[in-house]
Amino acid sequence: MVKNDEAKMTLGGKLKSARKSVGLTQEQLAEKINISTRQLQRIEKAEEKTKLTTLKKIINVLEISDEEIIDFMKR
Repeated sequence: MVKNDEAKMTLGGKLKSARKSVGLTQEQLAEKINISTRQLQRIEKAEEKTKLTTLKKIINVLEISDEEIIDFMKR
């Protein structure tokens, strides 16, 4: 069963949680995927739509599977 907090989480929130769990700062992740820290902040706050290429870079660095993202988006 999905926790209530997880059910309310946005994709950006999921990415932020995953980033923190691997011990990366926003600055470190942004540098690894070649975007600005501000852009990553907007993605995590769901203030900006994420390009598929950028999302793929993020999930690769954070070692999130495509299937996990697809399952999350289905909720």
